Amino acid sequence: MILCVIILTVDFHIHRARRFQPERMDAAMKCPYCAHLESKVVDSRPADEGSSIRRRRECLSCRKRFTTYEIMESLPLMVIKRDGSRQAFDKNKLLNSMLKSCEKRSVPTSTLERLAGEIEQTLQNEMEREVPSTEIGELVMEKLKGVDEVSYVRFASVYRQFKDINTFMAELTKLLEEK
Repeated sequence: MILCVIILTVDFHIHRARRFQPERMDAAMKCPYCAHLESKVVDSRPADEGSSIRRRRECLSCRKRFTTYEIMESLPLMVIKRDGSRQAFDKNKLLNSMLKSCEKRSVPTSTLERLAGEIEQTLQNEMEREVPSTEIGELVMEKLKGVDEVSYVRFASVYRQFKDINTFMAELTKLLEEK
């Protein structure tokens, strides 16, 4: 019985020491109650499926607690269309085009959402703020080829604007040769 109490006491002190270790911030976050510029982080955890970090803070002046969310800043990505015009990248437009090419196919929507996210991440990682639509189309075809060949051919037929049956057959032949 005494041994259990000692272990619990030690665990309590370890937990308490870990929980109240102040992670000082150098005048980074203003208290919403008293506007003091210093706070300590009491608790941190991932939020929004890992896309942000939720932090519970305590003001070092008034001792009130508040919550902040830390997210990665991303600059807008612009798409250069074939006609030279520019528009903001829209992941939903990308997903809708893939959904159309996968219509009546056994490709789960979750897979297409994952692929759209991967394509967006690839484009963000390139650190280029303007991306030609042709580059995006090639990335989509590359991803679809690994998921469903029929969807790949459907997307390629619209994206590459096949003029006649010969160009369509050339793409199919190329696909068969890669197997």
